Amino acid sequence: MKIIVTGSLGHIGSPLTEQLVKRGHAVTLISSNPDRQRDIETLGAKAAIGSLLDSEFLEQVFLGADAAFCMIPPDFTQPDQIVYYESTGKIYDHAIRKSSVERIVHLSSYGAHLPSATGIITGSYRVEQMLNKIPAINLTHVRPGFFYYNLESFIGMIKTAGFIGAVYGGNDRLPMVSPLDIADAVAEELTLVEETRPIRYVVSDDRTCDEVATILGKAIGMPDLKWLTLPEDEVMKNLRDRGMRQETAEKLIELGMAIHNGKLRADFDEHPPAFGRVSLESYAEEFAHVFHRN
Repeated sequence: MKIIVTGSLGHIGSPLTEQLVKRGHAVTLISSNPDRQRDIETLGAKAAIGSLLDSEFLEQVFLGADAAFCMIPPDFTQPDQIVYYESTGKIYDHAIRKSSVERIVHLSSYGAHLPSATGIITGSYRVEQMLNKIPAINLTHVRPGFFYYNLESFIGMIKTAGFIGAVYGGNDRLPMVSPLDIADAVAEELTLVEETRPIRYVVSDDRTCDEVATILGKAIGMPDLKWLTLPEDEVMKNLRDRGMRQETAEKLIELGMAIHNGKLRADFDEHPPAFGRVSLESYAEEFAHVFHRN
């Protein structure tokens, strides 16, 4: 198959491309960075250098493809994350319609079943709805859980305050995922043309925040590490003191509250998938390496 992969040589794009090439597929990997071309070609893929925000470029890359993996790379420099998601989604919509590529795997998120009150995940919901309206395509939304590596954003807090703190914590459950398990799922979905599913959840582990703190704490030599649930105003002040835009901070807190009250995982709990291959204990070794390196 001729398969288009977005996400450059990122956490998902690199292992996904490697898997697909090993299986004999002709892979074109899109990257906005010309310096990535040699590394992409070393993996055995073709490099398409250009911006996902360039509609004509994306249309040309998609022409003649059998399948495409469509993700929206995080860009927290954007003043409005939901507008950014929608505008990128519209470009994907245009490229898919014009190129007639039939098999689409879209990277969404758990919580994308909700139209609002989920922070930036609202953007994933809107892109899902947009792509659902494209006729004559075979579409799967891959909804991963909380990315393991986002836990690394708490390293500074652990070192200075001695605990993890957010508007969610304690007994709140967190379905987590490794990019490697996402790459496995996406590689499988891209090459399916029959018996496909509209939604596929992907998680590697599912623990309470207390359990996460215990496992990470043991790995970094802090066996008494706790994950505290903090007041919204305290979290807001912390985010603003770190220089985050007011609107971005509000969206992150809204997302955190959706984790805390369980709304974000409601549909996930009705359709629980099998766990991937990277357990929290396995990831904790990587977390410890990053923790002690910084």
